Amino acid sequence: MRAERLTPYARLPRAYHDLDVLHSTVDAFGRAHWLLREQLKPSGPYDAVIVTVADGGSYPTQLSSVLARFPRIDSLPDGGFVVADTRSCGGDDQVQVFDALGRPSWTFRVGDGIEHLLTDESGDLWVGYFDEGVFGDPLSAPGARRWSSTGAPLWEYRPPPGTDWIADCYALNVDRDVTWVYPYTRFPLVEVRGSGPLHARTTQVRGASGVAVRRERVAFFGGYRGRRDQLTLATLTDTSVDTTGTVRLTHPDGTPLPPRRRVVSRGPRLYIQEEPRIEWLVFEIGDS
Repeated sequence: MRAERLTPYARLPRAYHDLDVLHSTVDAFGRAHWLLREQLKPSGPYDAVIVTVADGGSYPTQLSSVLARFPRIDSLPDGGFVVADTRSCGGDDQVQVFDALGRPSWTFRVGDGIEHLLTDESGDLWVGYFDEGVFGDPLSAPGARRWSSTGAPLWEYRPPPGTDWIADCYALNVDRDVTWVYPYTRFPLVEVRGSGPLHARTTQVRGASGVAVRRERVAFFGGYRGRRDQLTLATLTDTSVDTTGTVRLTHPDGTPLPPRRRVVSRGPRLYIQEEPRIEWLVFEIGDS
């Protein structure tokens, strides 16, 4: 099988390597962010720093009184950030919004079991949930939802004809004007565009952890049964996503990827991160 090498994308500056990496992501504008704190683990609210890497430089944003024990982060268009706790079993607000100076502004709840948290260019939050949330919390039950940055519910997944309800949101891609949902159990690729009806397409790919889309071209990353480093290439038709080939993704030097890594899906790009979580690599679907 042909190999496709990832490209280095963003790296945490060395000055911050002695801090704990709590979470990291790449936002809707292509900026990489790391949420960091001192290695001493406090029992209550803690101070943290978000380090942003973009355009060849980096800058920190100090956060105060962070509550999340298992955080997910993303940026907001006004320079602020959203920090959400993956778990919310007790019903408490789990999402904190911080302004551009790192001050906590307000909180709200979006449901237990956050697997994916991605903001779009307008600052809305797209959330995909894993099975414990879907089957344990009414807010998470749709499997994928959209919220405003003030906590107003804007949209929730309702299965289009021929598909099931979401049991686990395996992959979520938030692009400029379209969002793609790839859910368990049947693994359709569902197109969410504005307020129009959902467009579901069948796929033969099972268990992927990331999906990239550029016009009619699609790439799924990962899968079951030894396919964790496999990239499945496909094309969109009106009703299906048809596989055209497979390649193996590798490090930039050609060495294999480890089994444990994180994936952020943004339009035609797959951003991939592994331990110790100080660097992002990228694969992008080209124009041809």
